[in-house]
Amino acid sequence: MAVATVNLRVLTSWVGIARLFAVVLSCLTFSLVASTGNFGGPYGTWCMFSWCFCFIVTLLVVLLELLELYPLLPLSWDDFTSAFSMLAALMVFTSSVVFPSTFINSPCNTSECARQAVATTSSCLCFLAYAVEVSLTRAKPGDISSFLSTVPGLLKVFEAYVACLIFSLLDGYSGKPGLMWCVAVYSLCFIFTLLIIVFTIGRCLAYIPCPLEKMLVGYNFLALLMYLSATVVWPLYSFQGQSRPNPCGKDCLWNKRLGVTFLTIFNLIAYLVDLVYSARMVFVRAPP
Repeated sequence: MAVATVNLRVLTSWVGIARLFAVVLSCLTFSLVASTGNFGGPYGTWCMFSWCFCFIVTLLVVLLELLELYPLLPLSWDDFTSAFSMLAALMVFTSSVVFPSTFINSPCNTSECARQAVATTSSCLCFLAYAVEVSLTRAKPGDISSFLSTVPGLLKVFEAYVACLIFSLLDGYSGKPGLMWCVAVYSLCFIFTLLIIVFTIGRCLAYIPCPLEKMLVGYNFLALLMYLSATVVWPLYSFQGQSRPNPCGKDCLWNKRLGVTFLTIFNLIAYLVDLVYSARMVFVRAPP
């Protein structure tokens, strides 16, 4: 029977301090927003979910490391914490941009607006706390013991998250072959990237009957080509020379398609960098 012990060094390390800041700041952020009662709609719900989710999981991570219970979990702890800190940084960053642009109006001269402004500030600081954690836990060059803490591993989390953002903006593509091809590209790349993340955390990669590093290089090359085609096809079939309609609100189809265009370019760049780093890990060996 396992006995829980308390490891106070978890709270005094730089990573532990960053996590404590993230816990406090995320709690402060969603508490301030909840006190205004003004967070309805899909964008407000997403922001509240992001702050609450990051708060709960980070608190669990701190408690499990404090009580040294994480070795009992059937997963790769270092990969899990690296992937989560990257995901939390992306989620909080998105919320820090979406929330003020959606809910804060000018001029800001009410108590509700002041609380929203403070919540935005604490959300930005929370993002910095997670970014610091990502920087502190990132693997050193040449260290591949924890894949998701390497640059290619962190890029896998970024690619999957950007694909989720793309899915949230997809609309009006049914019956249009060009756009449906792009949706297929986003879906296939997301599924395979997510499987790589899940298999890594679940320690299942050892069961794959082929060299993992070379498989990742091949997948990244294929995903890069697919996203390159989507980068050309999506705007070509989405806009067809049409200018932005006026008025065009936040739910305007034209704005959504423009957002998908930029997010596709972001993922194209991510897969390119991922391919370069993965190829270096396989074909460029450090001198003895």
